[in-house]
Amino acid sequence: MRVLLASPESEVWTSRKHIPLGLGYLAAVLREAGHHVGLYDAAIEDEPLETVVRRGGYEMLGISAVTPLIVDAWNMAREGKRLGLTTVLGGPHLTLMPEESISPAHPEVDYVVKGEAEESILELVDALEGRRALETVHGLYRRVGDEMAINPAARLAPNLDAIPYPAHDLYKITRYTNLQPLTDGLDKNARAYTIMTSRGCPYKCTYCSKPITGDTWRPRSVENVIGEWRWLVRDLKATEIGLTDDIWNLKIDRAKELCRRIIAEGLNTVPWVTVHGMKVNHTDAELFQLMKQAGCKRVGFGVESGDPQILRNVIKKSQSLDMVRNAFKWAKEAGLQTMGFFIFGMPQETEETMEKTIRFALELDPDLANFMLATPYPGTEMYDVIEKYGNIFAQEWQDYAIHSDKARFTMPGYDPDLVVRKWKEAYRRFYLYRPKRVWQKVSKKSFWTELPSTLTNAKRFFVPEKGPIKA
Repeated sequence: MRVLLASPESEVWTSRKHIPLGLGYLAAVLREAGHHVGLYDAAIEDEPLETVVRRGGYEMLGISAVTPLIVDAWNMAREGKRLGLTTVLGGPHLTLMPEESISPAHPEVDYVVKGEAEESILELVDALEGRRALETVHGLYRRVGDEMAINPAARLAPNLDAIPYPAHDLYKITRYTNLQPLTDGLDKNARAYTIMTSRGCPYKCTYCSKPITGDTWRPRSVENVIGEWRWLVRDLKATEIGLTDDIWNLKIDRAKELCRRIIAEGLNTVPWVTVHGMKVNHTDAELFQLMKQAGCKRVGFGVESGDPQILRNVIKKSQSLDMVRNAFKWAKEAGLQTMGFFIFGMPQETEETMEKTIRFALELDPDLANFMLATPYPGTEMYDVIEKYGNIFAQEWQDYAIHSDKARFTMPGYDPDLVVRKWKEAYRRFYLYRPKRVWQKVSKKSFWTELPSTLTNAKRFFVPEKGPIKA
């Protein structure tokens, strides 16, 4: 079968354009099975979908979407149906809310796949080509007359080494930006790839859903990871690599062995970063020293809050403030740049708890502090609590963008206006009110070459809100 795997264009994120790694995995398994596969990432394409479909003679359109992009995914599916394609939706949002997209409100969607899809996509293609029954496709949601049929759940792949490397060669890599342009400046000549060395996370933070990869941590072998890393560095000429695991350092000995192998293979000539936050309670000084020697330039940490009670009882992060302090200390001693992720506005937050978070960020003094407003995603414990005791007033799925500057909910004793004010105050106090930080920003070439977007972000982060937030 001729299959086009697609990602809709984001109207939410404009400066960051990363390869859709999940689609690369699906492309790899389809290609290995003998199917013709194409990738279409609307964020970087210069041709309309129709042109690509007609030129490639595609029969099926597979679309992946996160929650803020689901409306764009429906629109893309509508275009696919107009062009005569079988349409299939999958990804994080579809795993959280599969029934929504297969309902009568969305006739443009033929099938929904819930969960990890490497096995399911092959089964579905086999079914569409008459080699098996649709009822046997794992994780499939479909219509039977006016009813919805739900197949047995998709299975988590027990052996990640058995899955082929993502089809990195299909990405139009020169059209993507570097991994963290807000930090490094926009590099339009980057060849930035991402890699996932494990799937899943056993921790149960209340704001996180892990809809696809689940609670079971499944690592790839170090040998398998090194094979892909070698391909990226030596054959595909990567200029930057980003680790996108939920928690790549869960087993600290494995993390160290991976670093040692990168060094031994001479693959440490290409810088790499941890795109998602590392877990601070699975680190030590030696790990960061090895990461530095292996070519790592920046590490991120999910700090979340500077208030112990919020961290322990609301977020349920399973880490202490001293653990965070140690991780930052060891990373800085190793010569690594540091990034801290902080969340404002969790349930039970007060001005005092958010003030503690600001002061903790100033104490840690990472090279980059990323302050985010709490977002109650469907499928999380946080969402369930707010739905039961409060009011979620994010009206559209686009409102769930992680870098949005709007509060999304209210609860008894919870002030969303205060949350947004403290969030903006955090940015002002961290970046504007300290001369060293101001100089670091204005002395970079990208501050001036990307001045329009710089000013737009400055308005979002630094200018106080006028008037109350409307529910």
